[in-house]
Amino acid sequence: MREVLVVGGGVIGLTTAVVLAEEGVRVRVWSREPAEHTTSAVAGGLCWPYRIEPAERALEWAVHSFRTLSWLAERPAETGVRLVPGRMVMADTPERWSALVGERCRTPLVDMTAYLPYLRGRLEAAGGRYAQRDVSSLAEAGEEAPVVVHCTGLGARELAGDATMTAVRGQLLVVENPGVQDWHVSSEPGAPVSTYLFPQPYGLILGGTAEEGAEGTLPDPATAEAIRERCARVHPAVADAPVLDHRVGLRPCRAAGVRLEREELPGGSVCVHQYGHGGAGVTASWGSAREAADLVRAALEDRPA
Repeated sequence: MREVLVVGGGVIGLTTAVVLAEEGVRVRVWSREPAEHTTSAVAGGLCWPYRIEPAERALEWAVHSFRTLSWLAERPAETGVRLVPGRMVMADTPERWSALVGERCRTPLVDMTAYLPYLRGRLEAAGGRYAQRDVSSLAEAGEEAPVVVHCTGLGARELAGDATMTAVRGQLLVVENPGVQDWHVSSEPGAPVSTYLFPQPYGLILGGTAEEGAEGTLPDPATAEAIRERCARVHPAVADAPVLDHRVGLRPCRAAGVRLEREELPGGSVCVHQYGHGGAGVTASWGSAREAADLVRAALEDRPA
């Protein structure tokens, strides 16, 4: 029976569901919360490998995603993806990635408010189903389908009993764009703060923070003001730009890096774990989803006819 249940409706779960559904697999997605309330919805949306391990494997996923997102950028009004030039001030950018984005650092920039609905629409067009539903255990999920894909991010602490999952809190704000057209990022490896400006159709995203172990989701006014001050050193006009929104997201980081592997569940079902993508869920999504789909296909082939 070619049926798969994807648990988790963020960008990793939705992308994997799309890949499988478009291959003819019967796919259901269960999400504890609507896509617009997931961590993915808060993401700045820049396609760039950031805070994700293992680095080499993640780079392969990112390169695959870069190509797919670049293709989606040909239809920005439909997908929410655009190719935007920018400036990256980061000491540890892989040479392969630098060669890929070129001298102008032209890379996909994703409007998550449009992109997540696009993925859900693409899933449903391929025959997949999406439901807002919680699950108490992977064993419960395994009773619903012969193969489960587990994509709950930080939720894996409870659902998979993975105590190595750690939240890395990110705060940002959205202001009216005073005319910024290119993105900018200045960041050091492991630093608790960074400076980034991402021009989106609905406003200019200013960031950010990377607070390890912090799990509060209420925006801090002092942090927001510090973010604005850093960004104003890059583009002075943002100092007086009206604020449209404050956002906080908890990046799902894992000590040993992304978990992408197969596990047998009680009762005979198979679980493909796919979580722990840190600050690069969007960036890794298509490459990681393709690898997860390979594990799913193998598990389905092992099922009795």
